[in-house]
Amino acid sequence: MSTPQHPSPQAAAPGWQGAPGPSYAVPGYTSPIPVVRTHLGHAIASEWTKIRSVRSTMWTLGVFVLLVVGIGMMVALIVDANASEGDLAGESPLSFGFFGVLLGSMPIITLGVLTTASEYGTGMIRTTMVACPSRGRVLAAKGIVFFAIAFVVTLVSTGFVAMVDAALFTGAREPSAGEWLKTTVGVSLYIALLGLLSLAVGSIIRHSAGAITIMIGLLLAPLVIAIFMFAESLQKLREALFEYSIPSQLGVWYSTQLSETGPSGWDPLWIALGVTAAAFAGAFALLEKRDV
Repeated sequence: MSTPQHPSPQAAAPGWQGAPGPSYAVPGYTSPIPVVRTHLGHAIASEWTKIRSVRSTMWTLGVFVLLVVGIGMMVALIVDANASEGDLAGESPLSFGFFGVLLGSMPIITLGVLTTASEYGTGMIRTTMVACPSRGRVLAAKGIVFFAIAFVVTLVSTGFVAMVDAALFTGAREPSAGEWLKTTVGVSLYIALLGLLSLAVGSIIRHSAGAITIMIGLLLAPLVIAIFMFAESLQKLREALFEYSIPSQLGVWYSTQLSETGPSGWDPLWIALGVTAAAFAGAFALLEKRDV
């Protein structure tokens, strides 16, 4: 019986590894997926998909709206029920939205931290960086998407409360155009920047609980510490903590400042912008130096 002769691999595959054959050409393959040069818009689209598809976004924003609208309306109803005619003649009806925004800043802080720090906790940041090797572009896209969401949600919530309060307190003075702008657009920009600062801190710390603790401390600690500074030698420090604390700066937007001196007008916005820019510069620098 004769043994069947099998062709060698070289003979079976002409042109393979330089083996002789009728042709050295390898059939080409054209991908059906178009190859395009990526840019910031692609990273923004990716971050938008991520932030709207996780439950934490809906929960934190839902709690934020509930606090801003719920507490703002509750305070307004309590004041309306207990105030006699003429008591609010010199008051702006828009000032009662302050309490809801103060408490609502906490969910925004939480969401800002989770936007970056949660990916480090789950390890998904590695997948993100593989998909977009430009680390600065990733952080910029996160910041743009978060800022837009925080600003729009805050603007809608504060605008609704302002309109209801203005309609409810007919005996109060008529708010000026500047007051309307500050209690809607101004405070919305400030809250969005506060959340953006939390996002940068989350990128720096890379730990959700730690970054949230730092931001809550930044929100409340200066005011709490100042309350218990009784020594005369600490008077100037006490006043500075009062004037530049976040609750006091929020009060500037509603003309309910905790101190007669300190920031006024649109000053809190420039302070928040400067601090947030510095935090983002640090986050960018660390992101380029550290491993993911």
